[in-house]
Amino acid sequence: MSDEWFYGKKSRSTTSDNRLWAVIIIFMIINVGVLSYVTYYGGDGANSDIDTLNTELDSLRFRLNSAQQEIDNLKEQVKIAEVGNASDNLILTQLYNSTKQSVVLISVRTAEGGGTGSGFIYDSEGRIITNNHVVGDAERIDVTFLDGTELKATLVGTDPYSDMAVIQVDAPDWLLHPIALGNSGDLLVGESVVAIGNPFGLANTMTLGIVSAVGRTMTAPSNYVIVDVIQTDAAINPGNSGGPLLNLRGEVVGMNTAILSSTNDFSGVGFAIPSDTMKKEVTSLIEDGEYLHPWIGIQAREMNQEIAEEMGLDENTRGTLVVAVSEGGPAEEAGIQGGTDQVSFDGLTLTLGGDVIIGVDGISMNTFYDLIFYVSRSKTPGEVVTMTLIRDGELMDIELTLGVRPPP
Repeated sequence: MSDEWFYGKKSRSTTSDNRLWAVIIIFMIINVGVLSYVTYYGGDGANSDIDTLNTELDSLRFRLNSAQQEIDNLKEQVKIAEVGNASDNLILTQLYNSTKQSVVLISVRTAEGGGTGSGFIYDSEGRIITNNHVVGDAERIDVTFLDGTELKATLVGTDPYSDMAVIQVDAPDWLLHPIALGNSGDLLVGESVVAIGNPFGLANTMTLGIVSAVGRTMTAPSNYVIVDVIQTDAAINPGNSGGPLLNLRGEVVGMNTAILSSTNDFSGVGFAIPSDTMKKEVTSLIEDGEYLHPWIGIQAREMNQEIAEEMGLDENTRGTLVVAVSEGGPAEEAGIQGGTDQVSFDGLTLTLGGDVIIGVDGISMNTFYDLIFYVSRSKTPGEVVTMTLIRDGELMDIELTLGVRPPP
């Protein structure tokens, strides 16, 4: 079986060229027809027919642009087929060419100046997913596509707590190439991923790396955290923010968001918001302009051996120590208690004596991360959860109705 048969190189290229020439010829015939009609008949009586022909011309222009893009894509496939024997693995080249038209450059103007970032096309309605920190404070947002088309965008919805935003452009169908959201929960450490974006304004740059870790946390406003963050060593730099992190199937598994660096340049540690978070929030951002996070209303820290011993508990006790409860919050209304005793550990003052949450809805919560991940990913405001906790050495269950996290 030849490569030529598999890729359909000759027949597909010829068909697309014929299609393009057919559209061009039709376009020219209609132009000549319009000119002849106006010249022969003239006057206002021809206006309605001219409007109809102009509409058809606009439609043909869109079809012509779409055909040209298809031909360009086929040329890339032909090039890949022709050099296939020179490379053992062109999967990354194929991946890039199948997704590059889905990634856009975002330029913003703010009261303090301006900047650039990245985004990717979510659906055929022209909605684009990006970071909140890219567009959240923008007075004007412009989106540039791969072919150079620049369109003004409107802000649809934002969520500062997950650093996620949705913007929208009014674009013709041929310009929109949505890209699918994958399952970030299926990612494995060591799995290959690629980042596509516009670092330092360098459009459509692709970098390769691996998943360095999963289940990281990032700081969100008001000392909350973003859960389940993906760590990668694929190079991410300023301007990559909002661009997709892709698996080798070409699915978005994350949104490139931040780096850990002392120089503000990439140093091997980048972070991406997981696609599972995007899938959970995107509908609310589109329909309501915001996403309402569930809220317990506690200040807490993770248990450890020293704290357990100081509180007279078994040294192996694991869970979340409630340091304080928010006034009027869900935890206070449910009767959960914060700490009362000030104790010093290695020069640090800790507040002990509060409830220790060890489970929710019958599921063990060994760490503070377990607790916030479960509530953030599985619950919504208004739902009732059963907290299993230790108070004064006794085990008890308390029902708590989740609230809405206050604005930052």
